[in-house]
Amino acid sequence: MAPRLMSWALQGLLRGASLTFCVGLAGASAAETIVGATFDGPTTRYGHGILGDAIEFTELVIETEDWSHKVRYRVSLPEDHVFEDIAPRLWDITGDGAPEVVVIETDTARGGSLAVYDETGKIGETPHIGRSNRWLAPIGAADFDGDGRIEVAFIDRPHLAKTLRVFEWDGTGLVLDAELGGLTNHQIGQDFISSGVRDCGDSPEMVTADSDWSDIMVTRMDGGVLETRSVAAFSSQRLQAVLNCSL
Repeated sequence: MAPRLMSWALQGLLRGASLTFCVGLAGASAAETIVGATFDGPTTRYGHGILGDAIEFTELVIETEDWSHKVRYRVSLPEDHVFEDIAPRLWDITGDGAPEVVVIETDTARGGSLAVYDETGKIGETPHIGRSNRWLAPIGAADFDGDGRIEVAFIDRPHLAKTLRVFEWDGTGLVLDAELGGLTNHQIGQDFISSGVRDCGDSPEMVTADSDWSDIMVTRMDGGVLETRSVAAFSSQRLQAVLNCSL
């Protein structure tokens, strides 16, 4: 089963995960840059099916390279975890100009979390939602409040709580920075996430739908406070136009 593909237009190891060196020309390098990531190890051991089928993933393959090496690392999750996700995202979370890998990692008893990996393993994770069959849907990462540190945004339980949560990288992990209710970016059974980040020349903004899918919402972060506004009636075409700064 091939990994699902994410559409933005519509759109030390922890807890037993193991990291294995897989392929390389001459070993790992301190100058490695992550250039790709994929899911592997399809499984049906978690029957949530929020993305339209029963297939989730047990392994994350991270590809790095420098001027002379290409290396692959494989993360294997413990039996009580799955990657309940569409595809890994290459987002700069630490603010060093190079990407990390951002995924939805679910504990089968405690629900989804947003996890950040690099070639050394898991370097950060938001708290699990708290119970089985509870999920989150990522939006994007940027310095939303202009303080020089990267924040990562997602919708917590887009079908239930419909709450935007923004976590900041504080140098060692992800800490909750702000939250706002009444927003969503996913409908049950869809294999895509309807959100993203845009920057129309002022500052980065989060683009989602409102809670009943009537409007496209653009949310800014100013002084640690989230402020949202409607910019258009919701449709897939208008969502793409908003993300492209055409609306």
